[in-house]
Amino acid sequence: MIRRVGHLILAGLVLHLVLVQPNHPAALGWDALLLFPLELPVILLALVALRPGRLEKAIRAILVSVLLLIVVLKTADFGMFTALTRGFNPVADLPLIEAGLRLANGAVGPFLTVAGVIAALVVLVGVAIALWWATGVWARVSVGRVPNRVALVTAILFGGLASAEIGQAMGRWTLPTPVPGAAFTARVAVERTLMVRDTLANLRQFAEAAAQDRFADRTGLLNEIDRDVLVVFVESYGRASLDTPLYAATHRATLHAAEARLEALGLAMRSGILAAPTRGGQSWLSHATFANGLWVADQTSYGAVLASGRRTLFHMAQASGFHTAAVMPQITLDWPESDLMGFETVLAAKDLGYEGLPFNWVTMPDQFTFAAMDRALRSGPDDRHRFIQIALGSSHAPWLPVPELVDWDAIGNGEIFNPMAAAGDPPDVVWRDQDRVRDQYRKAIDYALNVVFDYAARQADAPPLIFVLGDHQAASFVALDERPDVPMHVIGPDHLVERVAEWGWTDGLIPDAGAAPRPMNAMRDLILETFSSPVEGNGS
Repeated sequence: MIRRVGHLILAGLVLHLVLVQPNHPAALGWDALLLFPLELPVILLALVALRPGRLEKAIRAILVSVLLLIVVLKTADFGMFTALTRGFNPVADLPLIEAGLRLANGAVGPFLTVAGVIAALVVLVGVAIALWWATGVWARVSVGRVPNRVALVTAILFGGLASAEIGQAMGRWTLPTPVPGAAFTARVAVERTLMVRDTLANLRQFAEAAAQDRFADRTGLLNEIDRDVLVVFVESYGRASLDTPLYAATHRATLHAAEARLEALGLAMRSGILAAPTRGGQSWLSHATFANGLWVADQTSYGAVLASGRRTLFHMAQASGFHTAAVMPQITLDWPESDLMGFETVLAAKDLGYEGLPFNWVTMPDQFTFAAMDRALRSGPDDRHRFIQIALGSSHAPWLPVPELVDWDAIGNGEIFNPMAAAGDPPDVVWRDQDRVRDQYRKAIDYALNVVFDYAARQADAPPLIFVLGDHQAASFVALDERPDVPMHVIGPDHLVERVAEWGWTDGLIPDAGAAPRPMNAMRDLILETFSSPVEGNGS
């Protein structure tokens, strides 16, 4: 009897551990063991109510399969949150498995990579065996017909409560009194089911767009560009810099001064307004929207566009002979998605050679990012023109401390910025006062703009074609503007910038106040059409 009770307790513990398995690093800890999984009584009571036979084994097989799937999903979630700070998309992230294996092979070698895969499979088989045993122990409990019915009714009641908790967690409805300390692991499966549904819908739409891409087989793309191209995303640079009085006085003055300086150096400029797909964060959605020419407004559509086969602006540039690259100073973890974006070279934080102190979350000042990009990409022996995406970070929250421009020739390994990185109050002090936060934002954007335009001025003798744009507006309490709009500037030699005149954009660096925003997803096709040879017989 004691042995049988011990088996029941151990079997229940196996099911408990599976149900409370964390899917996020923040949930990893002993506290997770104290959670009460609402599905546990449902499973145990339903097993007790089963009668021995083929139906019992079939139901147990289905239950074990579902639990095993949830284990895999939670493990995948944990890995993705650790590496990429987002959950696992069962549809869109499948292509990343191969990239991840190749990354592991390069990092630890083929032996350890294969050993790791085998170990993972052995653990999975072990969990499956343990679950089959645990469900069998409880299914062999015999309590008679009436208690069976009681167990079944109780299981249904707990099942309804668990479903209500799941619905509440997903925002479907609200419970007046949520169950404290409860866990509802089935939510992971439900969320992923909905994610798969939405991703497949997006994937069909994006795959159709990829199949009907009028530029997919077109020749002569971007061949009107006779120099390097830089696509520069300025973090959190939004329309607030033009229209919100708190920022406009500073940033408009910077834009006016830069415009006069660049014009005196013989550079041409045009500017307009774009509507971005995100506000307050998730810069990668804007990067994907700009490059793919499709509206990518959430993580589901982001995953779908990566899996769709859609060719980005950088794929097109690579096919046209450019050396494509991404300079991403804020990427500090593995970035396997980059394999699907058309970049021949990716320079993440560790590749840029910065040895100075970080500026809180920001890994390095924007000025260093440009200097490192020049050293690594634009000064090398490659005789091809470059087509480079640069994602700046100095104007990313918390916006302190703000660097200052230094002599470009004195940048070196970045240690010159150390006194600036250690200056001022820490974020936990500044962020107690919203007015101070907004002032730091004003200064950070101004620094980023000054760096971009100073860099452009230094290239005036052999200027690249530069597209400068904000990735998104800052959070509403900072921007004081609810619109999703961001400025975009085109800077370069007159014969190239003049082609942008057909976009209806304003001369100089300050867009017309009444300019209608153009959706950011229109830019891929606009750039391809504007800077490519006309299609024969089309006259355009």
